[in-house]
Amino acid sequence: MNLAKILTSLTMTAALTLAVTGAYANSHGKGKPVGITPDLAEVKVMHNGKAVTIKRNQDNKATVDPAFAKTSRPCPPFCIQPMSLGEGIQTIGEVEVINYAKKMSDGDKNIVLVDSRTPDWVAKGTIPSAVNISWVELTPKKGATTEGIMKVMADKFGVTVAKGKDDVDVDEAIANGDTSKVFDFSNAKTLVLFCNGMWCGQSPASIKALRKFGYPADKIKYYRGGMQDWKILGLTTVK
Repeated sequence: MNLAKILTSLTMTAALTLAVTGAYANSHGKGKPVGITPDLAEVKVMHNGKAVTIKRNQDNKATVDPAFAKTSRPCPPFCIQPMSLGEGIQTIGEVEVINYAKKMSDGDKNIVLVDSRTPDWVAKGTIPSAVNISWVELTPKKGATTEGIMKVMADKFGVTVAKGKDDVDVDEAIANGDTSKVFDFSNAKTLVLFCNGMWCGQSPASIKALRKFGYPADKIKYYRGGMQDWKILGLTTVK
């Protein structure tokens, strides 16, 4: 190869390198859009009667909220939760949560996005369209009564007592795993439950309690990542 061809080849290689480097820098530079997915930038939902836009933090230098920066919370109680909480219960991610929130805001009354945390945590920020039904209200070990849990299921989740079963001993039915003969779940809502993250046992405790009462597994969705992952992804929160 003569000198002219060598110089031409080197020039073309350098130009290609600069083009690739420039493209990479542009795609990773400051101020670039941060979408939810490649085709979805934001979603408008309703929260307490007001429109809220769910989107990610657009600051390319943003870092995680310090409240969720800890890596080593003592276990117990802050133990890593399993990916599956039982047969039929679906574990979902952020995109699915946003889709459920959007459906709720569009008028689907058969879905409830449940923040299972205690009110003090919820006050710091929650997922738009979520309602706070603390795990304490659903967990017998935390003082929840059979009557209290039944009231939550009736008032919030669309569960009724089966016809002619008003005099049945509910506690006995729960102990015998025979609640299907006590409750009517035909209009039970789809529940999407979350808490502080994969190290938080609050929404799992709520889910386990509901399952003991016979709540259908296919109507329970578990957002395992919870506020930890929601915050890491820079998604919108509301107080």
